[in-house]
Amino acid sequence: MLERGEVANSWRRERWDSLRLLTPNWQSRLPGLRYEGPDPDGYMTVAEVTEFIEHFAKVSRAPVRTGVNVTSVRQAGDGYHVATSHGGIHSRTVVIASGACNQPTVPRLKDAVPASVEQLTPFDYRDPTRLPDGRVLVVGASATGVQLAAELKRSGRPVTLSVGEHVRLPRTYRGRDVLWWMDASGVWDQRYDEIDDLTRARRLPSPQLVGTPERTALDLNALASMGVELVGRWGAVRDGHGLFSGGLRNVFSLADLKMQRLLDTFDDWARTHGRAGAVGPPERFAPTRVPESTRLQLDLRSGEICAIVWATGFRPDYGWLDVPVVDAKGQLRHAGGVVDSPGLYALGLPVLRRRKSTFIYGTEDDAREVIDHLARYLAVRR
Repeated sequence: MLERGEVANSWRRERWDSLRLLTPNWQSRLPGLRYEGPDPDGYMTVAEVTEFIEHFAKVSRAPVRTGVNVTSVRQAGDGYHVATSHGGIHSRTVVIASGACNQPTVPRLKDAVPASVEQLTPFDYRDPTRLPDGRVLVVGASATGVQLAAELKRSGRPVTLSVGEHVRLPRTYRGRDVLWWMDASGVWDQRYDEIDDLTRARRLPSPQLVGTPERTALDLNALASMGVELVGRWGAVRDGHGLFSGGLRNVFSLADLKMQRLLDTFDDWARTHGRAGAVGPPERFAPTRVPESTRLQLDLRSGEICAIVWATGFRPDYGWLDVPVVDAKGQLRHAGGVVDSPGLYALGLPVLRRRKSTFIYGTEDDAREVIDHLARYLAVRR
């Protein structure tokens, strides 16, 4: 196992200070290791996640080589040549487990933003004190965007949040964490070959959730109540002005509708499986409130906006992969982790084999099936 930095490197180096897992502690489990602390319904901090992964590497005796940077993987003979900062390796099979969030995705319109406005991504952001004084524009309203907007607002700064497509979820539903419902009802276990539009499923934004001791909800209503200004999707920069869509009502309605359909699925599961008496009564949530008036443009030259945080998603980095298995959008071509090149496999990508694939506890089932395929491939070759 080759790791370019330390064990749990991305958790050490590429996370903001206050981040916590979105999944409750009882869901943090790996083969032979699970959370056994005093707060099963809490959410791990960055330091706790790092310690958890470090501990797993030790107890599993994983053969991890740290500080080894892979510079190239290419086909060679009956397998692959892996070039690293510590020499080359020849292997008949290779598993790519480098993740789906290696680089932030930032739209090209960033190049038109005046130089007076500081721009940063979640990889750069650590805490509000490191930003210049003034209003902050957060672009993107998925989990990262809403969390950073809330933290910046609580620090006393004026905040504007640019909202596009998003997934709204309550933190708890009928007395249980919403991810308990996803797990218990089987939603997380839905397989990739059972999903009608797999491409869309793999590109869905992360839900508007935050892990806090209070298990509070963090949707757009909560942000608006805090005083965060909501604007539409950022579409262009013209003459130093950021131009935003005016279609918030439709965006909000679609997110509300999808959330309600999912909650209906939970209710149906509880009723048909005799669990309705073990949870609270069904709940209904207020629609996302549309602001009475919404700015359609912001003057980026006036000094009102001091910084922009691009919470616009992440993408993998396959610049080192010299095998023609990456599509035009930079995504790996694979079927359930079996990459489009004999002996090449992947783990840890969105909806790799199940909807839970990118969660810590979702890796085990995927890994067993992917490695079973790998073992059969080697057996046939032998």
